[in-house]
Amino acid sequence: MSWRAVFDAKVTFSNEGGLQAQGFRVDVPGPDVTDAEIGHLFITSLDLLMADSVVVRNVRIIEEEHKGTRGGPSDPRR
Repeated sequence: MSWRAVFDAKVTFSNEGGLQAQGFRVDVPGPDVTDAEIGHLFITSLDLLMADSVVVRNVRIIEEEHKGTRGGPSDPRR
């Protein structure tokens, strides 16, 4: 069984500025994943090197085939 998180996110960067996403999806290891883990997967999947903080909201965990989220459970580099 494969799981994905669907969520909104707000990222702030250490060099100022920010980024917002709505309805973003990442592969997750299971339905009990934490918001912190989802935030980390989001930052990793986009290679956001200067990210200072990330807040995820409106999280839904759905049963859906993994798409290969960078840093996620199906990433072959893990």
